[in-house]
Amino acid sequence: MITELTMLRDQIDIVDKTLLELLAKRLLLIEEVGGVKNRYGLPIYIPEREVAMLASRRKEAENLGVPPDLIEDILRRIMRESYVSENDKGFKTLNPKLRLIVIIGGNGQMGGIFRRLLTLSGYQVRTFDKKDWPQAKQLLMHAGMVIISVPIHITEQVITKLPSLPDDCILLDLTSVKTRPLNAMLAVHTGPVLGLHPMFGPDVCSVAKQVVIYCDGRQPEAYQWFLEQLRVWGVRLHCISAPEHDQNMAFIQALRHFTTFVYGLHLKEENVQLEDLLALSSPIYHLELAIIGRLFAQDPQLYADIIMSTEENIALIKRYYQRFGEAIKLLENNDKQAFINSFQIVAQWFGCHAKRFLMESRTLLRQAHDNRE
Repeated sequence: MITELTMLRDQIDIVDKTLLELLAKRLLLIEEVGGVKNRYGLPIYIPEREVAMLASRRKEAENLGVPPDLIEDILRRIMRESYVSENDKGFKTLNPKLRLIVIIGGNGQMGGIFRRLLTLSGYQVRTFDKKDWPQAKQLLMHAGMVIISVPIHITEQVITKLPSLPDDCILLDLTSVKTRPLNAMLAVHTGPVLGLHPMFGPDVCSVAKQVVIYCDGRQPEAYQWFLEQLRVWGVRLHCISAPEHDQNMAFIQALRHFTTFVYGLHLKEENVQLEDLLALSSPIYHLELAIIGRLFAQDPQLYADIIMSTEENIALIKRYYQRFGEAIKLLENNDKQAFINSFQIVAQWFGCHAKRFLMESRTLLRQAHDNRE
């Protein structure tokens, strides 16, 4: 039995080596593709191409008796690595005549991402820090674009300190709150104004497939090239008004971050043993615990700024607290039928999205299970 098993394992090792050689060949081809995209200014992420390719490979896998989900998982992982590789090769400069780009806070994490991508795209980029304010007028007087990338709680203060900028200079911010910073930029600058909110953290390896929300401010025709430059980087753009952005972010960020904070606080106060929770957890709870832990591994000032950025956020959290209390009354009354009725009402509200989310979560759970030690 041992000899037979050894022979089979040896054959598997040979196949694995062949797979590695094919993978290396594929990555070399991806480098060539990246060069072509760079020359012609094509985005590194083209959704239609990805969807068509995956559909074709799934069908071919099924014909070969290979689970389609398996080949899709493998290809998605390979593509993610390909996007990272392409992200390091440089991009076509869509506006070669643009003057100096100044990033206020360019040595920070998010500012650093944009500094790197703009530099890879061939633009002249300069960072601007606290020590540079005495020379602000001189440093900004010839800027073609000024990017504000500072903590939320000082964003408006920084904007109001700006000296007069050239009339054609594009002023934009990277803040996760939009209405007040956008209004502040419109008040201090008469030229093009744009509000951006990158929906990713500073630990991303590539911005390909990442969402960036933008809110038009003034003279959108002046910064259309920059939106196209974002698409070249592989970004998925979504346009929305500043008030609508802030309303949605109240749910996506403020409420979600606050409930995660409270859950982590509760775990600490209950003095649970995290190692026991991890050992006993299902993949979905392991994933939830990872998301909670991720929050507390980051800058608390950022989350305090996001949660407390508007009075509307606080009001929303209070309404959530009220509904939490109402749900607790169902438990106190041991009213299972009322619980079930409420559950069904919410399920109907989710509609077809519930089944879609169920399918999407299965993929995440498989990956979480695979990554467990």
